[in-house]
Amino acid sequence: MTYNNNRNTSGSTTLSEQDTTVFDVEGVKVYYNGFLALLDVYIQIPEKQIIAFIGPSGCGKSTLLRCFNRMNDLIAGAKVEGRLIYRNRNIHDPIINSVKLRRQVGMVFQRPNPFPKSIYENIAFGPRSNGYKGNIDQLVEDSLRRAAIWDEVKDKLKSKGTALSGGQQQRLCIARAIAMKPDVLLMDEPCSALDPISTRQVEELCLELKKQYTIIMVTHNMQQAQRVADWTAFFNTETDGKGKRRGKLVEFSPTNEIFSNPKTKEAAEYISGRFG
Repeated sequence: MTYNNNRNTSGSTTLSEQDTTVFDVEGVKVYYNGFLALLDVYIQIPEKQIIAFIGPSGCGKSTLLRCFNRMNDLIAGAKVEGRLIYRNRNIHDPIINSVKLRRQVGMVFQRPNPFPKSIYENIAFGPRSNGYKGNIDQLVEDSLRRAAIWDEVKDKLKSKGTALSGGQQQRLCIARAIAMKPDVLLMDEPCSALDPISTRQVEELCLELKKQYTIIMVTHNMQQAQRVADWTAFFNTETDGKGKRRGKLVEFSPTNEIFSNPKTKEAAEYISGRFG
């Protein structure tokens, strides 16, 4: 299983043969209102590991993240080209239901966004709406436990989720995503609005959750990538012929390698703090 971040670069990495590929991204491009915002991306995402996307603002990290569960479909003027294979199926195949895809590929956003409902209903609403037939009380408890927040909220499940602290709200949102029994969790800067203590709690949670889920995380915090990620993808920008900036994937390597011995000059300069 060989990964190439670009067909014409030397920054290629071979995944271990025992690694199962969850996503295989083949020449994905993203346009916004006709502007090519993200150049051809080739990347393979291994199962049950944490993959961090790093790079300066505007380099396409979140744009690519939204491709994995077709959230870009919801953005006016967005167009995605190329093939994005999820467990051997092209997610842009007409027979793929994007709503069902988002149940399997859940998302946690930059700012916590609990529903204006009780803590209990934040967890129960999605599964119930999708016809869950099991014990909903047990599902709520299990989801909150796996999100490492049960002990903090078990005595106030009828209270509004919006009344929790920022860090608790983010873990509630993670529990809400877990309740849908996903295969993959996408996280778009999940700690950017959190204090250091809450950030540590979310990071520790991610390390525990990767035993069951594949986690793809966008982060501006390189130290966070070093702490939690198994693999790190570095994105950068370049200027097109009209002077507009567009994103590109530069390098994808095991985290310890990209931070200690990056294969590209761009990654080395970014990691050393020369730009970004």
